[in-house]
Amino acid sequence: MRIIITGGAGFIGSAFIRKFINKSDIQILNIDKLTYAGNLTAISEAEKQPNYTFLKADISDINLMKDTVGDFAPDILINFAAESHVDRSITNPDSFIRTNIFGTFSLLEACRDYVANSAKKDFLFYHISTDEVFGDLQPLDAPFTENNIYDPSSPYSASKAASDHLVRAWARTYEIDYIISNCSNNFGPFQFPEKLIPKTIIKVLQGEEIPIYGNGMQIRDWLYVDDHVEAIYSILTSGKKNENFNIGGSNEYTNISVVEKICSIIQNIHYPLLDKNFNANSLITFIQDRPGHDTRYAINSEKLKEHIGWSPSKPFDQRLEETVHWYVENRTWWTSLIS
Repeated sequence: MRIIITGGAGFIGSAFIRKFINKSDIQILNIDKLTYAGNLTAISEAEKQPNYTFLKADISDINLMKDTVGDFAPDILINFAAESHVDRSITNPDSFIRTNIFGTFSLLEACRDYVANSAKKDFLFYHISTDEVFGDLQPLDAPFTENNIYDPSSPYSASKAASDHLVRAWARTYEIDYIISNCSNNFGPFQFPEKLIPKTIIKVLQGEEIPIYGNGMQIRDWLYVDDHVEAIYSILTSGKKNENFNIGGSNEYTNISVVEKICSIIQNIHYPLLDKNFNANSLITFIQDRPGHDTRYAINSEKLKEHIGWSPSKPFDQRLEETVHWYVENRTWWTSLIS
């Protein structure tokens, strides 16, 4: 199985590579621009493998993508590449439009040329999307299913919604087989420090204030990144085509409760840089809410469980504790990023 992965130096893409690079039947070409969130140390072990190749490139370079896809001759392209931080999309939306929309267009055109010129009949374009394309929910609303209409709230989610529509349109017009999976909030090792969970861990370990938007009662469904990539692989090997799948962790928590859980875990492991009498919760600081902040995300993964047989492997609290311990034990990795 020959796979092109875009954004493989990012959080989720690198997790996929780490998880599956040792499979003898997989050949991977990783294309990544190496923006601020791309980090090759997350896939350092893959670089030693003979079935792995890295190309530093911008997916928006359509001519390069056409040449690259044609030369590598993949069976599958998995598009992990995306600008993904809502705050950054509010202050700098143009990079999100360029990468998430034009970048997806560029890849689709490259794949269209490849399929047409090679007469390949079993190629699959796998597009990684987000639950944020559906907008938000009220506390008592049913979780999002694959049939919910798109109602994005931020420049980030709007750009991802647009890219999803492009994938479906290219499938219908040019007969490019696809899968789109919409995931909930990921967490785990090697996540860039701007996201809520790693940011909170690092702030506590450094004894700095933890900024919480609004009242912290926004609800998110949390998905451990290794569970996410296991779900992706299960879908890839299922033979399913031209479908959407929701991938969620079924772990709905308010932002403030997640932060408090992290504070408690760090207190309990007696991190040596913290005074034994220090109260980590005292670092929590409430700040002005983000513009257009969604109230709640929740995702229904029943289709995935029924048709693919996937479900998360461990409870949220256990995965969160494992994640905290990873950041405690890998201080060198994240200090180099935040400096």
